[in-house]
Order: sequence, then structure tokens, then C-alpha cells
Amino acid sequence: MSRLLINRRRFLTAAGVAASTLPLVGCDAFDGILQNRGIVRDVLAAANDLTYRVQRLLMDADRLAPEFGESEIRQGQRPNGSTDPTDPQYIALQQQDFSEYRLAIAGLVEKPLSLTLTELRNMPSRTQITRHDCVEGWSCVAKWTGVPLSKVLDEAKVKPDARYIVFHCFDRMNLGLSGSVAYYESIDLIDARHPQTILAYGLNGKPLPVANGAPLRVRVERQLGYKMAKYLSAIEVVSELSTFGRGNGGFWEDLGYDWYAGI
Repeated sequence: MSRLLINRRRFLTAAGVAASTLPLVGCDAFDGILQNRGIVRDVLAAANDLTYRVQRLLMDADRLAPEFGESEIRQGQRPNGSTDPTDPQYIALQQQDFSEYRLAIAGLVEKPLSLTLTELRNMPSRTQITRHDCVEGWSCVAKWTGVPLSKVLDEAKVKPDARYIVFHCFDRMNLGLSGSVAYYESIDLIDARHPQTILAYGLNGKPLPVANGAPLRVRVERQLGYKMAKYLSAIEVVSELSTFGRGNGGFWEDLGYDWYAGI
């Protein structure tokens, strides 16, 4: 499994580096690569679909990612990606210590929700010590505390035609000359209901720091780090992903990364 993880990291890192240079040049010459009908996109999509299907066949839906003891926490959780959102709404919430923060749960649910941090903290919680595996090649063990996403979805009563969960975030990512866009990510309902998929508000026994995604981030422990969206503003339950971003299920996926990043 470790060799598979390393090889997958190398592939994704190479693909990600190549893709991440595209928005910086701001050149129309690369448009074909990013279009759904581009040859590169088709190859990556086919490989991703195969990876997804094989891992779903080989792995039990509730199989847990490895968990560790307190002694394995040897450093603070390494921040990466966005570490200090500049969105005005986020800044206003941060200045009030997120006392006015609310997480919206909308889309294909019978009971739309708007939950405060206090309400989330009062729901059944889970604490887990897991390893964060980044596509850049580094790993870090940390203790996360939060409410299982399945509990929130049960409260909202997901409709039968739902297939995916889309995470909307406060942080924005730069696309070079094209400007910036709000970060977003998505997972399917299988991963959303996995016991270790939580909406984390605590890190290593303390409130989640801003650099690590405060006030709330998702942990999807059987996937690579870029799937674990930070600075959550809303969760949307949907039947398809084609209407979000460029239709590939996430910010980095729109630039060439796999949608399913299972490890």
C-alpha cells in the first residue's frame, strides 16, 4: 500500500504542477487542455474513473483509515494552501471569534439547516488521530475533533436522488490573469457517511486555528489532503457535479487533479 501511495503521489504531483502553471500564463493556447473534450482531460478522467471503481470494489465502505496514539503526534499540523482568507465576510466572522458563524446545509434535503458552532459542538462528536497525506509528498499525524458528517446529513434528511456533497468555502484561490474563484470540493455519499468523515472544529485538543481552516473544515481520512476543504461556509447536497466550477468536482480537479483521491 505504501508503494501505491508513493507512486500515486508522484503522478498527482506531476499532474498538479503541470496543471497549476496553466492559469499563471493566462494564455488561450491551453484552453483545449482544460476543456472536457481535450485528450489530456479524457485520459485523466478515464484513469480516475478506473481508480475509483477498483478502490470501491477492493475496500469495504466502512473500512477505517489507520489511527494512531498520542505519542505519534510529533509536531503541529502543517498548514498548507490558503492560511488566512481575505474574504470580507470571513474577516468579520473572525473578528467576532466566529460567534456569528453559521453553516448552511442546503440542496437535496428535506430540512435545510443553518447551524452555529455551538450547535455543531453540541452534536455527537468523534475524535481521531490520523495521518494527513498531502499530494506534495509530506505527511503529518494530528488529532481531530468534530461532528460526523453523517449526523448532520441525517438531521437534514437527505433526499433519495442525492449522490454528492459539495463543500463551499470562504477562501479564494488565484487563477492568475483570470482572477480568483471560491474554493470548493466534493465527495460522494459513501465517503460522506464514512465514520471518519467529520466536520472538524478541534485540532490537537484546541479550537481549530485559522491557518488550519477555522472555524470548520472537513476531514475525509481515506483520501489525499486536497479533498479536505477548509473554511467551510456551506454544504450542498446534489445529484450531479457538472454545474459547479468547470464541472469536475473541485478547484484542483478543474485544473487536472483526480476527483477521487483515495489512498
